[in-house]
Amino acid sequence: MRSQENSAALSNGISSNHLYLEKTDFNIHYLQAGNHADNNEVILLIHGWPTSSFLYRHMMKPLAQFCNVIAIDLPGFGLSDKDPNASYSFKYHAAIIDNLLSTLKIERVHLVVHDLGGPIGLWWAKQYSKKVASYVLLDTIVYDDFSWAVKLFVSMTLIPGIKNWFSRRGGIKFSMKLGLKNKHRLNKPVLEAYQAPFKSKDDRQSLLRTAHKLHINGFKDVAEHMESTDKPLCMIYAKNDVILPEVKDTFSRLKKRHSSAELHSIPECGHFLQEDCPEAVLKPLLSFYHRVKASD
Repeated sequence: MRSQENSAALSNGISSNHLYLEKTDFNIHYLQAGNHADNNEVILLIHGWPTSSFLYRHMMKPLAQFCNVIAIDLPGFGLSDKDPNASYSFKYHAAIIDNLLSTLKIERVHLVVHDLGGPIGLWWAKQYSKKVASYVLLDTIVYDDFSWAVKLFVSMTLIPGIKNWFSRRGGIKFSMKLGLKNKHRLNKPVLEAYQAPFKSKDDRQSLLRTAHKLHINGFKDVAEHMESTDKPLCMIYAKNDVILPEVKDTFSRLKKRHSSAELHSIPECGHFLQEDCPEAVLKPLLSFYHRVKASD
């Protein structure tokens, strides 16, 4: 994955970075775009399962017109460390995310989250809310009353036999294809970039653990935080999401609590909307940041 991801990223004016976080004894990988002199403000992009920062490669350079952009590989994903014995709890993830931001001296974050990265990023935001300037939610989980689809996904990471297939090349191909409406976008090099991080048994065990180690109480914290936030909020969902088919209802529910929040739908688009329809996702996203930055 290193050569495939880096060549795709660097050709678009994006740098690939590794950083050892001493406080958490963790090696994190992230992509970065933008050359703004003000380094203490970023748009922070957080992916979900089973992807990585690679998912955001089409969106980073356009977003960098507003401020510097960072897309991280969460623990257990991409080129970041994969420890099969790590807790992969909300607290574990939050410590690593905040350690990265502190190390880079980032004080202000425009948070963008997707899929499993949603509750992870939003739980961090609840603990460090003063650092968060705005929120963008892309096809993610907010509430703790899980749908049948979420329960089925978690089950597939726990059942012997099925879980072994699910974390291997075939299972990752299945997940990515299921999550795309425009399946032609998942060509061989792109698919291999998503499959490559999970070559060893430890890599695959780490991937599986990330899917079911987040405690239910953390999801309750996330829902409470997002219902009470007063920060600018934009929600964008894919109309053809079969992985999180309840996402429209989830975002509509949150919209009722925040009348000023933006809610957009992307037609003919699947769950991995950054891969499926990046140009269509960028339109409302760029408009949102124009308004946010104009109000600063």
